[in-house]
Order: sequence, then C-alpha cells, then structure tokens
Amino acid sequence: MQQREVMQNVVGILTEALEMRRQAREHPDRQASLTGAVSALLVETLPRIHLPADASGHAAADAVVEELGPAIASIANCFAFAFVQLAEAHDEGRPDTSADVLRRISLQFASEAP
Repeated sequence: MQQREVMQNVVGILTEALEMRRQAREHPDRQASLTGAVSALLVETLPRIHLPADASGHAAADAVVEELGPAIASIANCFAFAFVQLAEAHDEGRPDTSADVLRRISLQFASEAP
C-alpha cells in the first residue's frame, strides 16, 4: 500500500473517531459502534509473514521486524503527521476545526500521483 493510501485511511480513522466522540457526547448512554477501520488498515497494510517450521525464536523475531517494520513505520508516520497538523492548528489558535484539518490533509494526499 502506498503512503498516500495509508494517509487516506488514517484520516478516515481519525474522522471516524471524531464522529464517535461527538455521538458519545450527544448520547452518553449509547454504546459507540466500531467499524473495524483500524483492523482493515492493518490487514491491508501489514504483509503476511511466512516462517519455516524450524525457525528459532530469534529468527522469527528478526523476520517479524524485517517484514512488519516498514509498514508499521508508515502507519505511525501518517498518524504522527496528522497529529502534528491538528496540534499546530490548535496551538496557533486557527479557527479551522479538526474536521477541516483532516479534510485538508485528505485532499493534499488525494492529489498526489500514485
């Protein structure tokens, strides 16, 4: 999965979280329903790891780090980027809402060439 696709998914997850929080404030007695967006991102992003049956614990750990490391770093970088954008808008006292900031990030990454 390309970085722009990961970012689009991260923005979707954060947008969904904002909506869930809004609903929880309006209806504190209701249980928020999860859509599974985080699980879907992980399934789409993380590669399958095939280990030999006789792999040692150390070899298995090395393979997991090597295979999953780049995907996990990509996801973490996207969440960090979105967080910084949201934090800067807050810290600078800008009038744009969190939803506005997330929409701008989404449009920025949507316009990047695949």
